[in-house]
Amino acid sequence: MITTNKKIENFIENDDEWFSDIELKVLDLEKELTEWRESRTREVGYGSEVYGSPPRRDREMLRARGAKKEPRASSDRAQALIERGRRTARRPGPRRQPRSGRGRAIAIGSAAGLVVLVIGAMIVLRKGPSWPPSVATVKSEIITACQNPNVASEPGQVNFACGTDTSQILWVFALLTSNNDPGYADAKTGRKGLEPITPTQGGQIAWSLNLHHPYNPFSPVDSLEVAARAINNIIGGATLTGANGRPAVQPGLESKPENCARYTGSAAIISRAGFPSRCASPVSTREGQAALAADVYQRWMPGAGPVAAQNVSVLFQNAGNPGDPQVQAILKTLPNPGRQ
Repeated sequence: MITTNKKIENFIENDDEWFSDIELKVLDLEKELTEWRESRTREVGYGSEVYGSPPRRDREMLRARGAKKEPRASSDRAQALIERGRRTARRPGPRRQPRSGRGRAIAIGSAAGLVVLVIGAMIVLRKGPSWPPSVATVKSEIITACQNPNVASEPGQVNFACGTDTSQILWVFALLTSNNDPGYADAKTGRKGLEPITPTQGGQIAWSLNLHHPYNPFSPVDSLEVAARAINNIIGGATLTGANGRPAVQPGLESKPENCARYTGSAAIISRAGFPSRCASPVSTREGQAALAADVYQRWMPGAGPVAAQNVSVLFQNAGNPGDPQVQAILKTLPNPGRQ
C-alpha cells in the first residue's frame, strides 16, 4: 500500500508540472497574440485601438473631412500603452492557482480510479482454491474410457459411472484411493492403478469389456474402464452364467426398496425375470446421487468406514466447488489416500 501511495504522489506531482508547463505556454501565446495585434494596429495607424477599426465617430469625421488615414505618432502610441496597458496580458501568478487546484483534483481522481481498477483486477485474477492438477488429467482419461460401450451393467444397462452429471464418481474414487496416480501400488493389499480393486478382480471384469489387449492396471484408461464397469455392476446388479449353465442374478444397491427410498424418495422397484431389480424412479437429485456414491464406495473399498463414505459424498456433491471448506479439509488428508 505504501508503494501505491508513493506512485500516486509522483503521479500528482508530475501532473502539476504538466499543467504548469501548459499554462506557461498559454501565457506565451497570449503575449505573442497581443504583440501581433498591436503590430497590426500600428500598421493600419490606430495606435492602441487593439481590436482593429477606429471608433465610428472618428471614421465619420475623417470621411467628412476627406482626410486620409495617417499613422499616429510613436510617442502617442507609447503614451497610450503606458496609460491603458495591454488589454489581454495576464499576470501568471493569480491565474495559476485555480488551474493548479483543478489539475490536482483531476490527478487525484485519476489516481484513485487507477487504484480501484488495479485492486479489481487483482480480485478477478486472483487464483482461488482448485482441485489438484491430476484431477484434470483423470477427467480427460475418463472421457476416453467412457467411450467403451460395454461399461454399462449387464443386463440392466445402468451407467451411473459415465453419466453426464455423475462421472465425477470415477475421479473422486481415484483421488481418495490412489491420489490419481495410475502407477499406484499398495504392497499390503496388492491393489494397483486407479481403481480400488485387485488386479485379479480387474482382470475378471476386463473380459466383459471386450478389451483388445490384456488388462493393464497401470494404464489409466484400462483402469478407469474397469472401474466404471465395477461401479455400474454394484449399483445395477448383474446377471452371470452359473456353473450349472443357468443365469445367476446378482442384486445391486438398487435392488433393495429401502435403498431406493434413500436415493429417489420412493421405495418402489421394478422386477423382471432374469434381471436384477431396480428402483422404479431415477436417481436424479444431487443428494440421492451423493448417497449412492457413498454406498458404492463402502461396497467397493473393503473396510471403508462412515467417515470415508462421507468424504466421498462431500467431494461428489462439490465437484464444481473445490473452495468448499469441507472439500479443502478432505484434500489435506490426501498424502496417504489409499491407507485411510
